[in-house]
Amino acid sequence: MSDTDLKDERIEDADLRDESLAASEFPEDPDGEPETESESLDEDNRLKADYVRAVKDALWEEDFDRVYELVEPLHPADIADLFELVDADERPVLARSIRDLMGVEVIAELNDWVRELLVETLPAEVVAGFAGELDTDDAVAMLEDLDEDNQRAVLAEMEPEDRAAIESALSYPDESAGRMMSREFVAVPETMTVGDLIDFLREHRELPTEFWEVFIVDPMHRPIGTCLLSWILRCPRNIPLYDVMKREQTLIPVDMDQEEVALRFQKYALISAAVVDTSGRLIGQITVDDVVHIISEEAGEDALLLSGAGDGDINEPIRDAWSGRVRWLIANLLTATLASAVIAMFEDTIAAMVALATLMPIVAGLGGNAGTQTLAVTVRALAMNQLTPSNAWRAVRREMTIALLNGGTVAVIIGLAVSLIFGNPMLGGVIAAAMMTNIVIAGMAGVLIPLALERLNADPAISSSVFVTMTTDSMGFLVFLGLATMSGLVG
Repeated sequence: MSDTDLKDERIEDADLRDESLAASEFPEDPDGEPETESESLDEDNRLKADYVRAVKDALWEEDFDRVYELVEPLHPADIADLFELVDADERPVLARSIRDLMGVEVIAELNDWVRELLVETLPAEVVAGFAGELDTDDAVAMLEDLDEDNQRAVLAEMEPEDRAAIESALSYPDESAGRMMSREFVAVPETMTVGDLIDFLREHRELPTEFWEVFIVDPMHRPIGTCLLSWILRCPRNIPLYDVMKREQTLIPVDMDQEEVALRFQKYALISAAVVDTSGRLIGQITVDDVVHIISEEAGEDALLLSGAGDGDINEPIRDAWSGRVRWLIANLLTATLASAVIAMFEDTIAAMVALATLMPIVAGLGGNAGTQTLAVTVRALAMNQLTPSNAWRAVRREMTIALLNGGTVAVIIGLAVSLIFGNPMLGGVIAAAMMTNIVIAGMAGVLIPLALERLNADPAISSSVFVTMTTDSMGFLVFLGLATMSGLVG
């Protein structure tokens, strides 16, 4: 094909894209008026309640043409949001109503729970079609949570090459680099020149549509360097890739946990990274867009685990949410029983001075808050690899120093306040000493408990809060009531 023909073809393609874009942004409604996406979104770029209600009404009336007209102007990400906003039983109907708009871009943007429930209601051949068009990592994310029968049915409908890639990814551990990596990448031998590479990229249509760097591999297909596209475009054609490639690279083992992958991207400011198998062969790549999702997911996961809220997703089925939360409430019930047992040991002391019953929740409550503060800092530091065995004791000393300062400050305030309000300096001294002691204990528990769980290869975000709350409540009551008894405050 001549240069002139190529130029004409590019101009024609550009014109078609412009016409297609104009048609998608401003579809005609039944009255001939253009309906823009901005009419469905508010100033915060969220779907308007009136718009969602209009879609739901059209679904209820089975006016599927109207549903299509309402949804057509939306961006795929906004269509995915719409699926989250309608009721669960309306989602399959909505998917059938919008037909060709229900593309892979929408599937990739769907909330995990919504996608799982929706995929289960679609025919296996439809899901297989989506999976075949998605990148491997997105296809795996769509299929990995399906039950075994549905997963087998979908895989059976896929092309052999796509099926083999997904089955290979599913063979790796959950939340590992092997699950999240993409098998679409560009790798070339070190013997190529810059000109050879440019010709290769232009001639091979089956290459990925988007990539940022080219991996250079040796005869054993092991990565030995990378070339950014900007380097390739600016170098003379006759320069060997071996002379211009970047040799320092961060290789990701295929079985590495996704949280560690995210930390490496963050630490070394990576855009993409090669994934290698146990023999060092290049088998995939991970890109920063996948890692951003993981960072957000892991951060939210740790916060929810600390609170015992399970997955914490409003689209999570009620049964799953109940089972995820109730076990921690039962655990808290047991720890609260222990605190009540401590109180029962001092029934006579409390009966002799009712003011103690008024004040002891303050000691336990402040201790709990102090412990939660330290726990949050420690769990975050462990998750970010800021806290390791090499600096663990320094972190313990730091938190104990902060606990002493916080305890001393709060103890002085509460001691003076109680002395003035109750007119009893001894009572003020007892609660001040108890407050100081419990905040120090809380600081110690908040840092030592997650460190101990980490050493035992347990996730400190999951159960630390239960143990810290048990410690601060029980010790708060024990110290306060014990000091009140031993000091002779209660005659």
